Amino acid sequence: MPAVAAQSGEPASELQLELAHPTSRECQHIWNLISVPWRDALSHEQFMEESAYLLTVPLAKDGGMAMWVLVEKDSMPDQRAILASCESYRKQALVSDKDGKVEDVIVHGIASVFCDPKYRGKGYAKVMLKLLGSVLKTWQVKDGEWCVGSVLYSDIGRSYYAGIGWKPALNNTHLEFPAQSHSDLEGTVSLQAGDIEALCIEDEKIIRKDLATPSASRTKMMILPDHSHMLWHHSKEEFVAQKLFSKIPHVKGALIGEHGSRVWALWTHRFYSDPSHTPSGNILYILRLVIEDPGREDLISQLRSVFQAAQAEAKAWNLDVVKLWDPDPRVQRLVRRMGIGGRIVEREEDGVASFLWYDEDKDGRPEWVANEKYAWC
Repeated sequence: MPAVAAQSGEPASELQLELAHPTSRECQHIWNLISVPWRDALSHEQFMEESAYLLTVPLAKDGGMAMWVLVEKDSMPDQRAILASCESYRKQALVSDKDGKVEDVIVHGIASVFCDPKYRGKGYAKVMLKLLGSVLKTWQVKDGEWCVGSVLYSDIGRSYYAGIGWKPALNNTHLEFPAQSHSDLEGTVSLQAGDIEALCIEDEKIIRKDLATPSASRTKMMILPDHSHMLWHHSKEEFVAQKLFSKIPHVKGALIGEHGSRVWALWTHRFYSDPSHTPSGNILYILRLVIEDPGREDLISQLRSVFQAAQAEAKAWNLDVVKLWDPDPRVQRLVRRMGIGGRIVEREEDGVASFLWYDEDKDGRPEWVANEKYAWC
């Protein structure tokens, strides 16, 4: 028998509710529902296939991703009403205090928050997230580990999730460049899949050194841009591209410079709509930008070369724009001098990075370092 709420639509406050993990059959039901808003350029059948596939890739596989549903207590699996659903991803992160003490911590990423339209307006999603925020504090946390909070990316503005505890990050800006062909990219190396892991390891060394520098500011938090994050994004882009074009993007980024003074960007292709349309709304996202020596005199020319390589890649795949999330003030200043058409955008409604910090009452909110696209889920 379906749960009572499925028939009566009672408010969440009048029901005994709990979190659970969906069965395989319930997962199919959820994917059917979310296909309409989130399948992008894929067909319904392709989206169903993609949803199952993304359970098997890095960051998600081996229990890295968990699916959650809000249901009535004591309701029967495969017969109960799925009142709301979401996913969580276990992420490695770092925190550092003003003295430069760096600690390895856990941050969970929450994604795909959804409520069946017939159950909306009853408070179910809010109850689910409040329960989940509490559960994730100890979810998959081993002895000696520490979970400091969770992140999510709101596509419904800044206020709804803030009212539950996930407050917008201080910076929700991005740089946006038009796709453009460039014939002269001398000195710029196209990065392939086999190059990414070593660069992620190099990046982590730089991050740990930077976070270990004492600072007068408050606690800092950064989700590690590790190889698993990049592989998740690249697995998604390759699945979609194979379905749409029967080929995959082999260029995963661009690098310029010698060791110790390199600049590199890792990116992903996102197909939101039919790529034959102009404009298509499709985007090349720079997942992570790394600058080994920020004090170099030729930094502007290095950045220009990397951004032009991204523009050219976007043009080659008929993507409209290139976007770089959370550019630091130095990068913003240099972009204004480059003459490549970049503009700064403040995200108010879509992709609003938001953070629930468990020790906010004690220590205040941390500074979220490198709020870049790689951490999106």
